[in-house]
Amino acid sequence: MTRQFEMAGNPGENEIIGLVSKVGKDSMRIDAVWPVISNRIRAIPEYVKLFKNAFDDVDSALDINITHIVNSIAAFEIHEWTSFDSPFDDYLNGNKKALKLKQIKGMELFYGKANCSSCHSGSLLSDQKFHSIGIPQFGPGRTRPFDPYARDVGRMVETDNINDMYKFKTPALRNVSLTAPYGHNGAYSTLKAIIKHHLNPVKMNKNWKPEFANLPNAPWLEQIDFVTFSDTREQDRILSSIEIKPIDLTDKEINQIVSFLESLTGKTKNKRPLGKPDRVPSGLTID
Repeated sequence: MTRQFEMAGNPGENEIIGLVSKVGKDSMRIDAVWPVISNRIRAIPEYVKLFKNAFDDVDSALDINITHIVNSIAAFEIHEWTSFDSPFDDYLNGNKKALKLKQIKGMELFYGKANCSSCHSGSLLSDQKFHSIGIPQFGPGRTRPFDPYARDVGRMVETDNINDMYKFKTPALRNVSLTAPYGHNGAYSTLKAIIKHHLNPVKMNKNWKPEFANLPNAPWLEQIDFVTFSDTREQDRILSSIEIKPIDLTDKEINQIVSFLESLTGKTKNKRPLGKPDRVPSGLTID
């Protein structure tokens, strides 16, 4: 809701983005869009009724503002995708038979020798912080306007702090076995491959090949997608930013960690509580 490209798109794509670009010196202020979004919701009677039922301070269409909309979206996302019914949860709740021996071995490595929990911690298995682990770079990414090409400099796009270059947010690991590919740009198609990258980022980066990402066949994009990957100086900068140190694990131990990560899959898996709706109040087509 606070990012121009995610909230309003790119210049020329729609009428909303025009509001962002016409705010003068503060041209990137996205809040100019929010009143228009709110008015769109207010104009749909079914949404007005739903908001009146959901919020005590909404008695009429004019009471609906962007805060109500944001809180509604957040509540929906939490309700629909939070998952705490995995075998791992059962194990933590006292059922010691919930995990297989291989998964327990993987858990011990995850929280011990492999040092995964130094970043993947807490109930969601993420420290919610940003780190640089040298994921092989490809694709346009999101960069700053004055960069020579669309390299992905990570967190620095937001902070403009060189210390944040190539840092990306630690992903939560619940249901991770269902969410391939892995890495901020999908550089690896399997859990085993992304684990091996964490264990030796420099080696894995240098030996990475585009086919590891299992991309769809799109020859017209390949030249653009791999401009950054073929830039040796950019690759050196990415490698020099890596924060984690190599760890030696056997293939058996890596497979044990994979097995543990699979135990983080909820029993409901992709069967979400609400699921895909038949229709939405706006009447827009559902993808």
